[in-house]
Parts: sequence; structure tokens; C-alpha cells
Amino acid sequence: MSDLSSTMAASASGMAAQAARLRLVSENIANADTPGFQRKTVAFEAVHAMFDNAGSVRTGRVELSDAELPEVFDPGHPLADENGYYQGSNVELMVEIADAREAQRSYEANLKMFDQSRQMNASILELLRR
Repeated sequence: MSDLSSTMAASASGMAAQAARLRLVSENIANADTPGFQRKTVAFEAVHAMFDNAGSVRTGRVELSDAELPEVFDPGHPLADENGYYQGSNVELMVEIADAREAQRSYEANLKMFDQSRQMNASILELLRR
């Protein structure tokens, strides 16, 4: 595989990984007020191809946050125990918004790299046609 094609593959894998991360962030935000919901995160793993040193990544397993679920006092809530408490969600909206922005910026950077590689490939093909 040529260097430019390797670069395009690495950028495409980065975009796919960031899209998966953004999907989890949006799920966390959507469930921020769901009682008992635990924040979900995903780690990236390097992909080592046999003859390719492109630096591709993929998403690992989805992990649940091990942070404590807060106890919320609301005696009128249907899930409240005899003392009036229920377990809330451990999702922090500011953290999720920051993660969403970071994923968006990383996706855009990978997209620009992919587009640059594509343009360079097109230029090389145009030069070879002459």
C-alpha cells in the first residue's frame, strides 16, 4: 500500500473511532437525568497490520464509569426508597460537552488529513497521465 493510501486509511480509521466516541457522548448526555445510568467511555487501540505502518486505530470495549452514583433526595420519586433517596446518574454535562468538542475537533483534523491525501493522490495521477 502506498504511503498516501496508508495515510487515507489511518485518517478514515480515526474518523470512525471519533464517530463512535461522539455516539457514546451523545448517549451519555441523553441519559444524564436517567436514574441509575452510568457514564460510558471507550478507549482507542492501535491497529498493527503486518506490513502496514499507517497508525490506524479502532475502538476498544465500551466501559462503564466506576464513579459512585449520587444519592438524590426526592421522596415523591417512584424509585425512592423508604428514606426518600434514589440513585442518580454519574454523568457530568460539562465533561461530556468537553469530550464532544474534542471528538469533533479530532474528527475534523482526520477529515482534513484524508482530504489532503486524496488531493495529493489526484495530483500524482494527473502528473502520470501527462
